[in-house]
Amino acid sequence: MQIPASTVEDYISQIPEERKVVFKQLFDIINQNLPAGFENGLSSGMIGWNVPLEKYPAGYHCTPGSPLPFLALVSQKNFIALYHMGIYAKPELLDWFVEEFPKHSKRKLDMGKSCIRFKKMDEIPFELIAELSKKMTVDEWINIYESNFKK
Repeated sequence: MQIPASTVEDYISQIPEERKVVFKQLFDIINQNLPAGFENGLSSGMIGWNVPLEKYPAGYHCTPGSPLPFLALVSQKNFIALYHMGIYAKPELLDWFVEEFPKHSKRKLDMGKSCIRFKKMDEIPFELIAELSKKMTVDEWINIYESNFKK
C-alpha cells in the first residue's frame, strides 16, 4: 500500500484510522530515542531516518547523491513495518533483538532481514523499539556501512 505524501505529517494523516495512533506513537518513540545526527523525512514512499549528506557526502551507493538510509517506518495493507538497517548489518544487534523480543511480546517475531512486521496494533513492544532505536549512532552506522556494503 503506497501512501502518496509530500511530508511526514501528510503521510501520517493518510494512515487508516485504526492504526494511525499506534503509528504516530511508533514514530514518536523512534524520533525521541534515535541518537543525534539522523535526519527524518520521506524516502522511497516511507518515513525514513537517514544520515544527511552534510555528515556523509558519499551518500547511499545504490542511489548516488541521496542520503544514507538507516531506518524506515511504513504502513502497509496488513501491517506496520519497521526497517532497521543496523539489524541487517550488525549480527550482534540482530541477536540481541531476537533474544529480547519474547520478553516484550506474546507474539512470534515476524521479521525479514531488516524488516520487523507488526500485524496486531495492540501488541507492539514500544519499550523494545525505544531501546532498539538507541543502539546505534550515526558514526557507528557509517562505519558498519562502509565495512559491509561500500566497496
